[in-house]
Amino acid sequence: MPQPQTSPDVLYTGLFINNEWHKSKSGNTFGTINPTTEQTIAEVQSAGKEDVDFAVKAARQAFKLGSPWRRMDASDRGRLLYRLADLMERDQVYLASLETLDNGKPYSMSYNVDLPVAIKNLRYFAGWADKTHGKTIPMDGEFFTYTRHEPVGVCAQIIPWNFPILMMAWKLGPALATGNTIVLKPAEQTSLTALYIAQLVKEAGFPEGVVNVLPGMGETGAFLANHQDVDKVAFTGSTDVGKLIQLASGNTNLKRVTLELGGKSPNIILADADMDYAVETAHFGLFFNMGQCCCAGSRTFVEDKIYDEFVERSAERAKKRAIGNPFELTTEQGPQVNQEQMEKILGLIKTGQDQGAKIVAGGKRPEGLPGYFVEPTVFADVQDNMTIAREEIFGPVQQLIRFKKLDEVIERANNSDYGLAAGIFTKDLDKANYLVNGLRAGTVWVNTYNALAAQAPFGGYKMSGHGRENGEYALSNYTEVKSVIIKVPQKNS
Repeated sequence: MPQPQTSPDVLYTGLFINNEWHKSKSGNTFGTINPTTEQTIAEVQSAGKEDVDFAVKAARQAFKLGSPWRRMDASDRGRLLYRLADLMERDQVYLASLETLDNGKPYSMSYNVDLPVAIKNLRYFAGWADKTHGKTIPMDGEFFTYTRHEPVGVCAQIIPWNFPILMMAWKLGPALATGNTIVLKPAEQTSLTALYIAQLVKEAGFPEGVVNVLPGMGETGAFLANHQDVDKVAFTGSTDVGKLIQLASGNTNLKRVTLELGGKSPNIILADADMDYAVETAHFGLFFNMGQCCCAGSRTFVEDKIYDEFVERSAERAKKRAIGNPFELTTEQGPQVNQEQMEKILGLIKTGQDQGAKIVAGGKRPEGLPGYFVEPTVFADVQDNMTIAREEIFGPVQQLIRFKKLDEVIERANNSDYGLAAGIFTKDLDKANYLVNGLRAGTVWVNTYNALAAQAPFGGYKMSGHGRENGEYALSNYTEVKSVIIKVPQKNS
């Protein structure tokens, strides 16, 4: 792994519209903060309503019938996505370094996980560009009937701060492969890599207006969600904001909406599981990305007969987790993304203590370390009705919960507003399959956790959202099906 650029230059802080850089019409900016040092990295332009109107108009013009984008061969759309992936790979060290500076995640993770997975995602959907198509249908009567899979149109894409580059790739890939145009809003906490990738979009050769990137605060996303000329919103983030976007659709033009929202995912450890492997993988399933992961295994259900040993080993592992400067290659855990998140996590830790859960590791800010750090924390004796077992903490806090029977744990695992993911650890495949069938979650991992790839769909049940990212399933989020029925003099088989 190459060494990081610990002070990468910030090259772009403006609004990217029509393949050009602009300042906000209001002149408003916001600071983006380095969560490791608590210092401002740069001032970024903040898009207001006029800027949103300008970007949506540019995207609409690029989608106009007869435009270069609409007339482009599907295979050439794929070639542009391949070029974008190649450019990201060329600049992988810089992008990984900028991601670590702005987000706080370890450089080793940015370089070895986020960038490669994002690049693979774009290449996967590049391959789909000329392979998604309609059907000819043997309709009754004297008719020739076929379907067209047409792009939805202008898509607003609002992405979160926990995986900025990866979430941008998840959104761009299927939307561009199917011929849509985009106005993308990155999270205000982590806009810098999205803006650099916007410049790579231009370098790759995408026509003007096809991809527009608007940094801004929450109101920027609200302007997009309520815009009458936006055909679809794709959002990844909190359930509360997802509800607002769904309402905005209903209150305006019934734009298409896909939502990938929060989770409180159960991770079920059976007594026959390999103890060392289960402890380490459950640790990874929770503490990955500082716990800032929507599918984190944040309710770890452990079978009664191994519970005490599992608690002891989990606490030992958490205490060994390397926390510190995210540019150090040995660091496992960097800071939380900002002060607000850190304070929320610390508040929920206190709530857990107040409600009777037992801290066996961590529980506070590390001493003598600037930045928004929280110690890797493990709770034992957690009950299902406790706040820390119900609410998404989105931080490095593992809850260990005791269970005795399979049917009991299925019912308890499903007793949640969320249904994003779940994990199962066992050597008994009959038990594994029984649990798989019973769990209400969009992804169920068996003897692994956080295994994600472009080929496999990802999304949630219940209040974890609707629609699927990744895989062939993601393409349907970005297409409309048109039936074409033509009267013919005579139909023959």
